[in-house]
Amino acid sequence: MILQGTLVNIAAIAIGCLIGRLCGRLISEKTRLTIMAGLGLAVLLIGMQLSLQSRQPLIVIGALIGGGLGGEVLGIETRLENFGLFLQRRFSGSGQIAKGFVTASLIYCVGAMAIMGSIQDGLGGRPTILYAKAALDGIASVALTSTLGIGVLFSIIPLTLYQGTITLFAGLAKTILTDPVVVEMNAVG
Repeated sequence: MILQGTLVNIAAIAIGCLIGRLCGRLISEKTRLTIMAGLGLAVLLIGMQLSLQSRQPLIVIGALIGGGLGGEVLGIETRLENFGLFLQRRFSGSGQIAKGFVTASLIYCVGAMAIMGSIQDGLGGRPTILYAKAALDGIASVALTSTLGIGVLFSIIPLTLYQGTITLFAGLAKTILTDPVVVEMNAVG
């Protein structure tokens, strides 16, 4: 089923937010930091594993530079912050909503697993990368919600748009996204 990986990711974040909201006070700051450090290490290891499959390091370097420049030109971070501020004005009772939204959106949407998992899903493969990402994001949402509040839950909006769009476009580009191309894209993230 197309978008299955994104739907699982959304569910994991929502469940994690619920747990974080209900039980967050039971998690110490030190434990939260340990959880986030462990998640960061897991993402790093997965990224290294995918990047070691590359056969074209110059393509990887060029794509990293091009992607960074593209993100700056499009102003992605500014747009996320503005949407977070809109949410904060809309739900003015909690000063942390924008911070939770922006922080979680950047954590969940920026990175190789969101992109490559969505491509894998769109190409009709089993979305194993998005399943792994869902587990990581679900755990992260517990820690994030316990410190930043309900704004973390709103991050499922850009996550759905971002991963869903990539998944749908990947499905349309099946003839271009051959196995060698996907291997190099995995290496870049």
